[in-house]
Amino acid sequence: MLQISSHRNVTAPLEAPKASSWRASADAGERTEAERVYDDIFDAVMDRRLLPGAKLTEAALCKVFACSRNTVRTALSALAHDKIVAIEPNRGAFVWQPGAKETRDVFEMRRRMECMIIDMLLELPDLAARLAPLYDMVARERQAFECGDRISWIRLSNAFHVEMANLLGNDVLTETMHGLCARTTLIIALHDTPGDTACSYVEHEDILNHLSRGDGQEARGAMHHHLADCEERMDQPTGEPADPWRAFSIQR
Repeated sequence: MLQISSHRNVTAPLEAPKASSWRASADAGERTEAERVYDDIFDAVMDRRLLPGAKLTEAALCKVFACSRNTVRTALSALAHDKIVAIEPNRGAFVWQPGAKETRDVFEMRRRMECMIIDMLLELPDLAARLAPLYDMVARERQAFECGDRISWIRLSNAFHVEMANLLGNDVLTETMHGLCARTTLIIALHDTPGDTACSYVEHEDILNHLSRGDGQEARGAMHHHLADCEERMDQPTGEPADPWRAFSIQR
């Protein structure tokens, strides 16, 4: 069975959901082999173990996943459709590298979409009770950051935003938010200055506190500041070559 090595260095499980779990939960029935390959590659990209620009050769992927070339092609085609992979004629497949316009467009959509989600949440009569799982998620996010569990921290940081949408019970909205978060992750992986300088859990908790008090203006302001801070942290790409095969390991 193929698994992705997470290199976790904490002893207590943080229940950090894989990014693919949101996609899988929306689909009924057994996952096909191509879907499982999709999910493993998708999670490696979202965990920033596969970096933008990494070349994904079909032969190597067939060996890593112990599957047919047709399965790999199907998975790569689906990843290309979702803007996670770029397939270039006569060159092959690469992890997607977002451009400057895409970066601006994605963050603009994030700001508008998440402010809309805040407004919709504030219409719920029992919002304070519904936010309890999100407070727990932020606590686990903080634990992961403080313990140096980078992968769990990344997963929980992204899951926070998807779970906010999920609270509304609108599957289309949750799916859209999941896609935007995935594209944001690629942008940050390409541009962000390496290091553990971000404390997203502080800003996440601030957003929840404003929501709990029913203060829409402050909640929207906190969300806007959170996303603007994320966008402003980005620097120029390092240009270092990415080795995609470090992201995968086979556990027998």
